[in-house]
Formats: sequence, C-alpha cells, structure tokens
Amino acid sequence: MPKPAPAIPVPAVVAHPVAPAPAVARRAGMAPAGVRPELFRRAVAALDRHSMSIASHDRIAIADFSVSSSLPRFFLINMGNGQVESLLVSHGSGSDPAHTGWLQRFSNDPGSNATCEGAFVTSDYYFGKHGASQRLIGLDATNNNALDRAIVVHGAKYATAEHMATYGKLGRSQGCFAVGPNELDMVFLRLGPGRLIFSAKV
Repeated sequence: MPKPAPAIPVPAVVAHPVAPAPAVARRAGMAPAGVRPELFRRAVAALDRHSMSIASHDRIAIADFSVSSSLPRFFLINMGNGQVESLLVSHGSGSDPAHTGWLQRFSNDPGSNATCEGAFVTSDYYFGKHGASQRLIGLDATNNNALDRAIVVHGAKYATAEHMATYGKLGRSQGCFAVGPNELDMVFLRLGPGRLIFSAKV
C-alpha cells in the first residue's frame, strides 16, 4: 500500500455537459436524468445507511455495472440540483475474464482483480503506480477489503473514448474505478474526500 502523500492540487476543470433535473423532483425521490431509478434508490438507501461514515451528502457517484464498458456508466450527481455528469469507467479483469466489455461478477476477494459492489467512501489522495489516485474505503461486507486490495480511483488510457472507439470497449483494471486521464481532475474535484461511490449491477 503506498504511503499517504499530501493532498493533490486539483486544477481548474473545464465545464462538462450536464443533465439538469428539477430540485422538486429530486426532493420527491425521483432519479436524475440518465440514472436508472432502482439503482438511484439503492444508492440513496446506502447513503442513508452509512450516513455516519460519509461526511458530505451533497454529491455522490454511482457506477452502473449493468451497462457495457463502451457506454458512460459512472454518474457524478449533485444531490442539491440533480445535475449529472456521466463518464466512462472500467471494471476489473476478474469481473470479465473473457474481456467481453460486460461485468460478469463481483468479488471482494484479495487477488481476484475483480470489481466489488456496494458503498464506498472516498478517502485521501496519493501518487502511486497509476499516478494521482484516490483511496476508497468499502463500507459493506461485499467490499470491505477495498482498502487492503488498493481499490482506488485513478486515470488510465484504456478508460478513454479513444480506446473505446478503437476496440469497441474499455480495457480492464485490477478492480479499480479507472477513468480517462483527462477526466480524473474533474472526478477528484466533484467528489473529494468523504463522499459516496455506489457500485452495483441492478
């Protein structure tokens, strides 16, 4: 496990397209545009269930692993106004051994190289083998080995639209939430430490 390093400076972020949802609809429990309602309900339930472990409830991220890696499936959601930013995100090689582009299974086992499901809270930043990265702490029995497994958020060239356009799917991580290098600063800025990432296949 890499040693903690000082917080990574996050540069200014270029605005990304967002899908607004009325605040009234958000308060009524409706899912923001582009996010499947059942998945959103489960994420909100996880936020409530782990409220004492998650410092900030203003923004969350949801990884929808029922969707192919060729499509944006990592949703950054502003819980106040319902705005959504959607990004590509990789899953682990152990979750898709045949490299089909679809997540086949979750695993919390060390050495599985698989994505794990459940609620995570974002933690500190460090520089590791993938460059700037953010540690995650698993809050459920299905992902409570995340810290020991070094399941983190990091950037990777295999998680870009260019890679997808060439190969028809993203490359695979070792279970980490890998996003495009050009998107990483924005993810860090939107989430920061102490916010929920919810990973599921519903």
